[in-house]
Amino acid sequence: MPDTIKLHMLGPSVNNLSVRVFLRAAGLPFEEVNAWGATRTPEYMAMIPSSLTPAIESPELPRGALWESCAIMMYLSNKHKLDSLYPTDPGRRAQVDAANFYLVSSIYPLLARATYEKLGFGTYAGEVATSDADEASKAKARRDCEDALEKPFNAMKTFFIGKGGFIGDGDKPTIADIRFAASLEFCQLFERQLPHWAQDYVARVEKALGKAYSEPAADVRGYVASRKPTAANA
Repeated sequence: MPDTIKLHMLGPSVNNLSVRVFLRAAGLPFEEVNAWGATRTPEYMAMIPSSLTPAIESPELPRGALWESCAIMMYLSNKHKLDSLYPTDPGRRAQVDAANFYLVSSIYPLLARATYEKLGFGTYAGEVATSDADEASKAKARRDCEDALEKPFNAMKTFFIGKGGFIGDGDKPTIADIRFAASLEFCQLFERQLPHWAQDYVARVEKALGKAYSEPAADVRGYVASRKPTAANA
């Protein structure tokens, strides 16, 4: 029986959601530690100097801990030989890796700029959101990021998602599907509706993974719903 994995996580985060889904889908024993309000403490920063979540602890790791959602899923898939979630075929694995790298480098920065202010999350230095720009300018910046996502979203659809409906050309979700579907949960805050293909894609991933997806996703969905403007102040 594998050792219990200690996961430091934040419930409202889609970055954290991906690892929470993965652990459940993989059937690995784990303990979730709510890191809300703790990531800036000396104890946490001694272990995770980035102050980021998700993060796992393991004595087998060179530094005893690891953060970054994709790295965590790759490490645990390799360690436990979870080929269905992270294919070992070089071509299929390259497809999964490339999709994840494209997401974190090209898609998620735009997604964060479009949603983090609305979520009440901290934004990065140098962004419009952290500047002295007026609210109208900040709102325009968020809309511009939504517009800019059309191209990379289309690339995910046409290049990475195969005929079987999942990344990696298999008939089951991979770690890249988990990461992309989780990220799309924040798009419920967009001013425009998410394309039907993307809605269908999230539903397909959720159906394939069942409660492994839906149970932790409820935390994100509940938080997102709480941040949506009401009819009175929309």
